[in-house]
Amino acid sequence: MISHLISSLLIIFLALFAGYVVQRLKRGNKLPFELDLEKSRKRIQKIAILYILPVTFVGVYWTMDFSQIKLFLLPILGFFQLILGGLIAILIAKNLRMNHLDTGAFFCCGFFSNLLNIGGLVCFLMLGEEGYKLVTLYIFFVHFAYYAIGFPIAKYFSLKNSENNIKIFNIKTLLKDPFIIIVMSSIFTGLSFNLSGLERPSVFSSIIAIFVPVSTILLLFSIGLSMKPSKLRDYLKVSVLIAGIKFLIIPIVMLSLSLLIGYHKILDALPLKVIMILSSTPVAFNSLIPPSLYGLNLDLANSCWIFTTFGLIFTLPILFLLVNMI
Repeated sequence: MISHLISSLLIIFLALFAGYVVQRLKRGNKLPFELDLEKSRKRIQKIAILYILPVTFVGVYWTMDFSQIKLFLLPILGFFQLILGGLIAILIAKNLRMNHLDTGAFFCCGFFSNLLNIGGLVCFLMLGEEGYKLVTLYIFFVHFAYYAIGFPIAKYFSLKNSENNIKIFNIKTLLKDPFIIIVMSSIFTGLSFNLSGLERPSVFSSIIAIFVPVSTILLLFSIGLSMKPSKLRDYLKVSVLIAGIKFLIIPIVMLSLSLLIGYHKILDALPLKVIMILSSTPVAFNSLIPPSLYGLNLDLANSCWIFTTFGLIFTLPILFLLVNMI
């Protein structure tokens, strides 16, 4: 089991470091070939999200066991976790009398959590495919929540003229987003196969074992291409506060709810273990997108993202011990 912890840390930080090294080489004109960092980052993310992750979603939903009725609460808990983090962030920002630009960025850091790329990888390595199945169920509403709630609230805190804002929040635009279409289509495809009674080909187990870490490596590498740690010292206080939300308050609340529901009594406490890991995930890279779009404090968001991501060095060993104690 120690190897699973080491594998998690190595995959996460080596992928980030590799992307950051490429970024630094590019900015220093030391790459032996031409590379557009922004285009490369977006291309890599599209490959991971539109081509690799959907295959894993089809596979895990195909064999998901819905006999435990309590599992249907997992998507609601995943949705609630995002709302809880965003609400606490706004309350803290108001208490600290942050300006609207800082408040909007701080909200993004509280709201957006890295449930799939990092949380999903850790669950897969520590708990296997059965744990990863529950991850995909937990994040069922997450993509809708990002676009329908997270982005509009971030926009609300922006002082930009509404005429200059991109109108991406109406339901028609939401349903046309390729990321939402592909991800949700893969989920419903897997559910359809599940209901059909067709047996999943055995090769899917090997595919999922490869695709889960590969998708995470690609996404983290792409994040490394745009990582900017230089401003971290200027926002150390707010970064610590966000870490308190992500690694202390949210886990306590979510684990309390899990115990009340009785997740420790079913499937060898697997749902409880999954929620323990997912409720302790760092700020998601998505938290950097709204500040960039709407003129919020991008340096604050970037600092909180970096601080909590590297906080995994301390939180993952604790999670490893707790998961093995249950």
